[in-house]
Amino acid sequence: MNSLEPYRAGAEVAHERGWRDLLGLRVAVVANPTSLVRVPGRRVHIVDAMRAANVDVVRLFGPEHGLWATAQDMIGVEGGRDPIFDLPVASLYGYDADSLVLRADALDGVDILVFDVQDVGARYYTYAATLCMALDACAARGVPVVVLDRANPLGGERIEGNTVPERYRSFVGWIDVPQRHGLTVAEIAALHVAETGLDVALHVVPCEGWQIDRYLDEQALGGLLGAWTPPSPNMPTVDTAVLYPGGCLIEATNLSEGRGTTRPFEVVGAPGIDARAFAERVTSLAGPGLTARPLLFEPTFQKWGRQTCAGVVLECVDRDALQPVRAGLAVIAAALQLAPTIFAWRAEAYEFVDEISAMDLLMGGALARETLIAGGSLDAATADFSAAERRFAARASPHLRYPRSSGPLAPAAS
Repeated sequence: MNSLEPYRAGAEVAHERGWRDLLGLRVAVVANPTSLVRVPGRRVHIVDAMRAANVDVVRLFGPEHGLWATAQDMIGVEGGRDPIFDLPVASLYGYDADSLVLRADALDGVDILVFDVQDVGARYYTYAATLCMALDACAARGVPVVVLDRANPLGGERIEGNTVPERYRSFVGWIDVPQRHGLTVAEIAALHVAETGLDVALHVVPCEGWQIDRYLDEQALGGLLGAWTPPSPNMPTVDTAVLYPGGCLIEATNLSEGRGTTRPFEVVGAPGIDARAFAERVTSLAGPGLTARPLLFEPTFQKWGRQTCAGVVLECVDRDALQPVRAGLAVIAAALQLAPTIFAWRAEAYEFVDEISAMDLLMGGALARETLIAGGSLDAATADFSAAERRFAARASPHLRYPRSSGPLAPAAS
């Protein structure tokens, strides 16, 4: 994978073709601030690009965080009329589980649905789930779907994690893929359509020049304009996304995962923890690729907002060696061992589910949580990973759109 061809998102490929497949149709778009195309000297939103090409955009849909990604996690977003595009916008993340589903009447007067949102390569990140739910709704109404594909920012050759039994299905586990899945949203969509037998016309505009063995910030971009725009309020950089498959697990605890700081998912802590001992324990447990340093920080909101937290800053020192899900479990294990009177599991409802632990929803089962509570090893807590990764690689293989140099998909530790 040493091609020097610059990376171009599927939206940029469609733009260069003049959006010809959408002309004469009434188009609805699922979008957010990442839905950009590069034009000479600048980037523009696809809605502006489409309209400039005389595409009839009639409706917009905003995924979690909203059309402009202004809302924090698990904050419901209202629909209405967007003040920038002066178009009706419907929210696909409201105040209950029913709000996640694209309503059938929202497709009235729509000939085709376009999806263009940057994913971050982790099962819990909800945009791929929104796409799959939209495919279900469009199948019921006979509305075709176009996915403008974008690179997985973590690359496409490594996977890590287990899968999701039906009992643990939720919005953070809607698609049965590992925590780090190695797929693009179009590949996930194809897997979903095939495995559910969905009768929907799915069209994909692939991205081009994606060097699958590289992270997105290592790509050749063909110009000065970068490829990364934060897809949500707490995903500011690719470095954040690198740690997120493990960092998101901290949401299942009372530890701050750094929301309300400039380094979400890279700083973790709570008042009263011995920061130096915490850092040493995390570094010893996390395995190669990750180190932890002690620090104090003060979140501006959410958990421990406006309180000084003692904790760690997590630094990936070797992306190839890092196993991010294992690293996230190492952080939790270290907190359990060192601060059992401070640490607690999340007690509130999580993504509209209150009868199952948030940790179990994120992990696709109770094994990891129960193992860590009992003082078991990380190997024991991840004992279900290896077989699940092999099964998933076989399931995903027929739906891969981009050749992988080292084979279909490889476990993170390989």
